[in-house]
Amino acid sequence: MNIVKNEEALTKMVGPGTIHKVLSYDDNLMVCELTMEEGATGKEHSHPHTQITYIVSGEHAFLVDGETKIVKAGDTVYIPSGAMHNATCLKPGKIVDIFSPKREDFLQ
Repeated sequence: MNIVKNEEALTKMVGPGTIHKVLSYDDNLMVCELTMEEGATGKEHSHPHTQITYIVSGEHAFLVDGETKIVKAGDTVYIPSGAMHNATCLKPGKIVDIFSPKREDFLQ
């Protein structure tokens, strides 16, 4: 069993108003938490990883392959491998990102 204590998780400020935390991972799976302030936005990007995002709190606009949807607490977003995407925080909150396989770039 592997337990990562909240205070020991790899945590970085990844942009204005956005804190990224790596919660747990192995070679095939990674779970991360993002805490976002209102107005925080990530740059549009893609990656070879499959991503599932669970909205813990707040309200966010997700752009995936040219389509924007508003999501809120309890909603889930599926982002396929290679899809261009980003998120903008409309109301402060937290999201949990799940990636397969793990994101090596998040460990640097």
